[in-house]
Amino acid sequence: MGRLKQRREEEIARASRVIFETENGQSSAPQINGKLRSFALRVPEKISSCSGIVIFGKRIRSIVFSTDIATIRNVDADGVLAVYPYTPQPIITEALIHAADIPVFAGVGGGLTQGKRVVNLAMFAEMQGASGVVVNAPTSNLVVRELSDAVDIPVIVTAVNAEGIRERVRNGASIIHVAAGAQTPEVVTQLRMQFPNLPLIATCGPSDESLEKTVSAGANAIVWTPPYPGEVFREIMAAYREGKPHP
Repeated sequence: MGRLKQRREEEIARASRVIFETENGQSSAPQINGKLRSFALRVPEKISSCSGIVIFGKRIRSIVFSTDIATIRNVDADGVLAVYPYTPQPIITEALIHAADIPVFAGVGGGLTQGKRVVNLAMFAEMQGASGVVVNAPTSNLVVRELSDAVDIPVIVTAVNAEGIRERVRNGASIIHVAAGAQTPEVVTQLRMQFPNLPLIATCGPSDESLEKTVSAGANAIVWTPPYPGEVFREIMAAYREGKPHP
């Protein structure tokens, strides 16, 4: 068991040494967009200052919080947080993974859905191609341990405060997702002080100020909530009613 743990740590260290473009290199890289697909959602530029989390050789900084396929196909985020307020269903996970052209981190329960069903959903999600599985805050440490033993993709555990995180990590949580509402920057700060190297993603608030605070607090990646399609349509239809072209 110790040898397996050492090998996994070596693999993680090797992945972390992968050389990615510098920020200057990225800004000077050629940009290619289609005439039609250039109209798309863009994540806030501030997110690019996060360190990111390297998952299977890909650096993830921005994660869009959506299960809307049209939104997922038209956003420049690095990944998708596919969680929703109903019990997880494999057919939904399959549709999202099939449609997405970026990694999908699939919700597998932990609130309404508990116990062995969470583990089974996680195993199914991995087979479908999910890049990680997400469980909600009420998930027991026993289930977190069973998930860690059952799948070979990151187990992302949602936290609403800074309590009990050490046990989460001890039981196999790969990444902590901080979703503490207005207190998210403070919780990220607390966790970063306690765990300097723990991978943290955080759901930022709607304002630039909350995003700035969350990034500065030490989040490695940011979960960004995009505008709903109806909001995007509102601006388009307003232009059409005034006889203007597509904005």
